Amino acid sequence: MDDEYAKLIRRVNQPRVVIDNNACEDATVIQVDSVNKHGILLELVQVLTDMNLTIRKAYIASDGGCIVSHVSFFNVVDNDGNKIRDKEIIDYIQRRIETSAGFVSSRRGSVGVMPSEEHTSIELAGTDRPGLLSEVCAVLADLRCNVVNAEIWTHNTRAAAVVHVTDDSTGCAITDLKRLLMIKDLLCNVLKGNDDLKTAKTMLSAPGVMHRERRLHQIMFADRDYERVERTGVRAVEERSSRPQVNLLNIEKDYTVITMRAKDRPKLLFDIICTLTDMQYVVFHGMVNTTRMDANQEFYIRHVDGLPISSEAERVRVIQCLEAAIERRASEGLELELCTEDRLGLLSDITRIFRENSLCIKRALISTKGGKAKDTFYVTDMTENSVDPKIIDSICRQIGRSALQVKHNRSSLAPKPPHQETTMSYLFGNLFKARTFQNFKLIRSYS
Repeated sequence: MDDEYAKLIRRVNQPRVVIDNNACEDATVIQVDSVNKHGILLELVQVLTDMNLTIRKAYIASDGGCIVSHVSFFNVVDNDGNKIRDKEIIDYIQRRIETSAGFVSSRRGSVGVMPSEEHTSIELAGTDRPGLLSEVCAVLADLRCNVVNAEIWTHNTRAAAVVHVTDDSTGCAITDLKRLLMIKDLLCNVLKGNDDLKTAKTMLSAPGVMHRERRLHQIMFADRDYERVERTGVRAVEERSSRPQVNLLNIEKDYTVITMRAKDRPKLLFDIICTLTDMQYVVFHGMVNTTRMDANQEFYIRHVDGLPISSEAERVRVIQCLEAAIERRASEGLELELCTEDRLGLLSDITRIFRENSLCIKRALISTKGGKAKDTFYVTDMTENSVDPKIIDSICRQIGRSALQVKHNRSSLAPKPPHQETTMSYLFGNLFKARTFQNFKLIRSYS
């Protein structure tokens, strides 16, 4: 009955979306008023990031309970740093947000579930090691599975992947149960390596799949990648100095306030909100402010049971998990982009060449469209240092200079983190009740 009542409230109180290009000089401001529900902020941020919009500033405010309002303001720009001027795009953003904010998910814990008969989704988790992706791709090629898109993350000695494959003979999802079990068993053997079987996981999901990036966060969280493997020597000092700054403090009104400072990058806000939501925390108020290089974020949270963080163990765990959420997508090493005709076994061949030239793949994004493969790899050498240019030149000759392009060296471009502050400064003050664009301008000036 409670669930049906909540659905009725959402139907009656449809979200209101206002998109304004006059409220801010250098960004489009999107205001969303909706019924408050757990996960609403994640749904809104996911829509914006999926459309490749950059969130420069944000302000979030909501009240307790399940039927009261949630209001969010987002300052967004496109990939070129410009306001959103195209009316068709503005209308599309509005429709997407209204649909997402008014959508009642029938699958607990999922956002953006998109049913598909076109591919089979394979989820992988295990201990990272050199050549692991190459071995996985070789198995899939031998089994006549064509990789149509995939995303692979590595963090803190762990690896996770969500891979979408089709049957090479039909171009559709694989439905034969025996074949699916064979794929699962063989991939499990690859992931197992010399490690304990319990640390290797392979899951098959068809035809409905969760939002891929959120699923990757969940896989790595379940694999406890937030538990750091302690290093020694110079490497340990470098690792500690490069960590994002995350601070927690309980304040009046029974909130826990989280302040974070990290290098700004695309989808940073999504990664943080995704992790807080999956850890069953609710953001009641929040502020995001980005500069040219850094992002400062502050959130007032409670657990879904209505209580703030109550123990030192919980506090430490939340800090570890937020650090991991920020770091998982942070790209290390050299960025290589592959653009060529797609074919069965292409990914297996490319990753084999990388392995034979002693490259480690730290992150990868695989996509195909219209018979073309467009893949992005972030690579280091076996010691996780910069790659010798002579090796890259050799790889480009093997693959083809027109097909493989060197983009950016993320390691050399990454700035040193700001000095650790010893005291916390609150962005909010008494501004929780702001609701208009004029108030939002004042908030921006204050921050």
